[in-house]
Formats: sequence, structure tokens, C-alpha cells
Amino acid sequence: MYYFASDIHLGAGGEAFAQQTERRFVRWLDDAAQDAEAIFLVGDVFDFWFEYRGVVPKGFVRTLGKLAELTDRGIRVVFFTGNHDMWVGDYLARECGVEIYTSPQQFRLNGKNVFIAHGDNMNIDGQPVLKFLNTVFRSRTLRWLFSWLLHPDLAMRFGHWWSGKSRKSHGAEELDVSLTEPLIEYARRYAAEHDVDHFVFGHMHFPRDYREQSLHVINLGCWEKYPSCAVLDASGGMTLKMLER
Repeated sequence: MYYFASDIHLGAGGEAFAQQTERRFVRWLDDAAQDAEAIFLVGDVFDFWFEYRGVVPKGFVRTLGKLAELTDRGIRVVFFTGNHDMWVGDYLARECGVEIYTSPQQFRLNGKNVFIAHGDNMNIDGQPVLKFLNTVFRSRTLRWLFSWLLHPDLAMRFGHWWSGKSRKSHGAEELDVSLTEPLIEYARRYAAEHDVDHFVFGHMHFPRDYREQSLHVINLGCWEKYPSCAVLDASGGMTLKMLER
């Protein structure tokens, strides 16, 4: 079995809420690990993450310990960066044993071609401001300046402020099925030229299992409002499952 989840946003909200979310996520990892060949974390696992050469954000010890435990047991954990944790470095790979990807990938799983991406920088040609921000925040120069000019305490304060602002802006929208349409359109165009059985996205926070003839797109929900996961079974079928809040 293969499992997929995204938009956990660890660290978001007040301290009590953040701890509740992390404990729920760790329980899900434990449940998935019972029969998982691999677990795919499809972006925005953390609400904000930035690594200095010798400093990482404090907290998340339950999650980091669990990821290390799973990979030590031989369970493959694949981590895709999202727009909230795009500044992940090599710490999670070295200390927790996870595979890290910073761009969309296609895998062959249980005989099926599965395309996986967080979805934050896809089908945005008509949104110049968003396109510009994506380019800026993925700049190696900006990352270097951020690490050299800001003390870690100031960097974390700024990062959590920016992430909170982003989430509030996202939350101001009425979460409904229409938010997933740009990713479905992207998948439709991509599938016209590539052999893909399942698409898996996050980012839009609204869970959706969309099927159109041979096109199958799953959008994973956020864990604040719509905790969910996708499961690819031994026969190659993929389903979206809602989880308890």
C-alpha cells in the first residue's frame, strides 16, 4: 500500500492546536506504517521551515522522531516541498532518512503511473503576481541573503508571520470544489501528452476525487478543516479517504 497526505501545516495555530495536529499526524503515520511500502508527504507538512547550516526550527520532535523511526524500519518516506516549506535543506534527509523532491515527479507504483506535485506553482501563467512571488521565494540568492542577514529568531518570527498571513488569505476564500479546477486543467493537458493513471496534488486545501474517462485527479485536503489521505492499493486503485478531525 502507498499513502499520501499534504497540508498538515505543523506549527500553525495556537500551541494547543499545533500539538493536537501533530499528535493526530503521528497517529496517522503509525497507522499507515502497518502496511505501507511508502508514505508520500505532498508539501506543506510544516507551516514554516527554514534551515540554517547548523540551526533548524525547534519543535516537531514527535514528527521528526517518527519519520526517523519509519525509515529506520525500512519504510520509504518521500517528502515534497510546498510553498510553506520550500526552504527545506538536507536535514530531513540526513537525520530522518526521507527522500526530498522540490519539483513534480512521476513514479511507477503497483503497476500504475502516478504523478505527484504539491501544486502551488502550476497553471499560474495568468497570475503574474503569484508567478513573480514563486520565482522570488525559490531564488537561491534570496535564501542565502535570508540566512546571512537575519538572526534565526528573527527569521522564524518573520516566517511564521508570513505563513500565517498566507493561510489567512487562503482561509478567507470560501473553500469549495472550484479551487481545484486549475490543477485539474493542468492534469488534463499533461495527460494528453503523457501516460498517467493517477494525479495527486495538495495546496488547494479542498479534498476532491475527480474522475473523467481515463483522467483521475486526487486533491488532498488540509488538516485544519478537511484532514484526508489517499491510498493506492495492491491492485493499483487509488481512493481518497477522509480522516477524523
